Amino acid sequence: MMGPRQVAQGALFYEFSIEEFVPQDHPMRGIDRFLDLSDVRSLLAPTYSSKSRPSVDPELMIRMLLLGY
Repeated sequence: MMGPRQVAQGALFYEFSIEEFVPQDHPMRGIDRFLDLSDVRSLLAPTYSSKSRPSVDPELMIRMLLLGY
């Protein structure tokens, strides 16, 4: 099941707020200017089961992978 993206959503296993730890002038905050992932959820929705626990939001997962690289 595809989990919904929620604003200021807490982490799954611990409390962490990116707003508290990443400076406002950090280069990674500007990723939204260059990357449009608004269609990702609708494109991937058919591949998610509706019978299990919610997954990590696919848009968030792609952002995390890009930041890791």
